[in-house]
Amino acid sequence: MKDGLRYKYKIKRKYFQHSAREVADGAISDCVLRLFADKKSFFVYYSYAGEADTHGLIARLLAEDKRVFLPRVEGDKIVPVPYSGDDGGLVKNRYGISEPAGQAYGGQIDVCIAPLLAVNSRGYRLGYGGGYYDRYFNANPDVLRCGLGYFIQYTDEFEEQEFDEPLDLFVCERGIIDFGRRVF
Repeated sequence: MKDGLRYKYKIKRKYFQHSAREVADGAISDCVLRLFADKKSFFVYYSYAGEADTHGLIARLLAEDKRVFLPRVEGDKIVPVPYSGDDGGLVKNRYGISEPAGQAYGGQIDVCIAPLLAVNSRGYRLGYGGGYYDRYFNANPDVLRCGLGYFIQYTDEFEEQEFDEPLDLFVCERGIIDFGRRVF
């Protein structure tokens, strides 16, 4: 069932209109910057394949002297790696996703911004099926968990499973959906 939903939401996201997508991406970035103005460090996915764009958001975070980390797959987990904005330091992994080279960071990060195919009203993401972000959230319970996407990805068409880790917030072009898990 989840594989069918993954396909459906990849298609919905793919055909989200380009001019509307640009406006939506700008609204999402604006919202994240306002919402987390007091935060100093961000673990942000590097968008590809129709995901809500993070390239502009990352540039804006760096311009505001925030510390930015990008994910790198190591075995069955993702690790944060410092990113300075130099795309020349990125290499494609086995999934075709750009990842940073360099030393993984083991310290505390304020906000993790995670990709998703869909999110339900209880704050659970439908991801790509690898469980990488669930494992990261489980190992880092203090990080603020924020999913980015478009409102068309907000649905109750799926149920979470026992190993799924919930988000605290979902930010889309219509604003913030707070799942009420913590005060931030």
